[in-house]
Amino acid sequence: MIKRLTFAFVFILLPSIIFTGCDQLGHNNSPGKPKLVIGIVVDQMRYDYLTRYINKYGKGGFKRLLKEGFSCRDAEYNYVPTYTAPGHTSIYTGTTPSVHGMIANEWFDRKLNRMSYCVEDTATKTVGSTSNEGAMSPRKELTSTIGDQLKLSDNGMSKVIGISQKDRASILPAGHSANAAYWLDGLSGNWITSTYYMKELPAWVKSFNAEGRAQKYLSQPWTTLLPIEEYTESMKDDNPYEGLYKGEKSPVFPHDLPALMGQNGGCELIKTTPFGDDITTDFAIETIKNEKMGKGSVTDMLTISYSSTDYIGHMYGTLAIETEDTYLRLDRDLSRLLLFLDDYLGKDNVLIFLTADHGAALNPQYLEDQNIPAGYADNWQIVSRIKQYLIQKYGSELLLEFTNQQCYFDRKKIAEKGINMDTLEKEVALVAAKCDGVERAIPAYLIDDCGNDFIAKKIRNGYYPGRSGDVIINLLPQYIIYGKTGTTHGAPYIYDAHVPMIFYGGMVKSGASDEEEPITNIAPTVADLMHVSYPDGCTGHPVKLIK
Repeated sequence: MIKRLTFAFVFILLPSIIFTGCDQLGHNNSPGKPKLVIGIVVDQMRYDYLTRYINKYGKGGFKRLLKEGFSCRDAEYNYVPTYTAPGHTSIYTGTTPSVHGMIANEWFDRKLNRMSYCVEDTATKTVGSTSNEGAMSPRKELTSTIGDQLKLSDNGMSKVIGISQKDRASILPAGHSANAAYWLDGLSGNWITSTYYMKELPAWVKSFNAEGRAQKYLSQPWTTLLPIEEYTESMKDDNPYEGLYKGEKSPVFPHDLPALMGQNGGCELIKTTPFGDDITTDFAIETIKNEKMGKGSVTDMLTISYSSTDYIGHMYGTLAIETEDTYLRLDRDLSRLLLFLDDYLGKDNVLIFLTADHGAALNPQYLEDQNIPAGYADNWQIVSRIKQYLIQKYGSELLLEFTNQQCYFDRKKIAEKGINMDTLEKEVALVAAKCDGVERAIPAYLIDDCGNDFIAKKIRNGYYPGRSGDVIINLLPQYIIYGKTGTTHGAPYIYDAHVPMIFYGGMVKSGASDEEEPITNIAPTVADLMHVSYPDGCTGHPVKLIK
């Protein structure tokens, strides 16, 4: 059971978990507040990556966080779909898509009558590149974040900055009032931002971009960090379950990145290599130093999302040597970041949390070959059967869009024809439920009365009336709508929902808990430790860090 920390309990507990006075480096450490908070999200990190590769990790990265921090071993997403935008938003707002509105990376916008990207904003322009990749903002995020609450607590004196290769993974965690959010432009290999935050890149960002680090990282082949025969936690290098870079004939090491750049988007290629996480770490350290984060009289916050893990996971799957090598290299990046922070501020002045925005399924074809139930749902089959039924029954398709496993109907045409919407939703749900790989289909009008099992609860938590569809489809375990190689995510099941949740720093003593902790508990925990109000839509509760 999740237990709420009462004010009285926090008052008693804080002296036992906070280090006071000055640390050995002579930095002032005000009682009760960290100087710098860093939120780390590893995109597509299943919980078992902590344990599967543990013997290969060094002492300074994941192992250090586990040894010196507090690990919640049963952290889980409490909604679906488990995608990047809703994941990052739920972490930093402390609530689910049913409140913060980020139901997916994109959805059908009924007002615009088209698909709409979660952070697109035509009122903004790119800063730092000639591309349109910077026309983004957090305006579609409907609640405040931890960073917003931090800024409100001190009249905007705190610095809050978001960093990620992905725009949405930088913008949404940082919140509405952030000083900056930066993401990587695939066209130029530069870090860019939006006019939502500033009119011109800071001089230090321009200098960083001028170094051409993306090009330098891509000037070398991707070889394994360790001798390839030591990757015993993964499948053999050449197997039929992995995807390919354009221009490759087989998914094997070494990957000749310089030769592959031309066919794989130029600098865009870095995102599907572990070097994308390297350059993210480089930029994070430079951000802290140049913005003097943690050096002022108030708490600052940096959000970092590592995205190469997701791109590589999608391409190669969860059991590939490429995936394992990416995590071994990320472990070194984390060690490098922690060592920098030791010298820059000292551990006692830092609060870090590490988690993931979702997990990932094992490749269904691989599972089928092992005689384990799995499979592929046919998107075309589902849509065609629904359209066929609607034409036969009502003389019109009436389906505007099928996305995120949700049906969006033409409500205007339905009203003109005098069709009862509830009846239509129910009929289509029955049709969809008979399709291969479908576990259930729920009419939107029954969303509040669709059951109390864990799947029904997660579907309700992921449903936002103004943005979600009219019929919501859930697939069977280990069934995906995706290609035959690599993998994806989005399901309510444990492989997509179970993720790491680790707290680390001077305010946190080492330990671990096996209590179930929904992902929405991170924001109120961090807010408590910073002594700021919870985000305004928060539905989570603080984690009991000390038993």
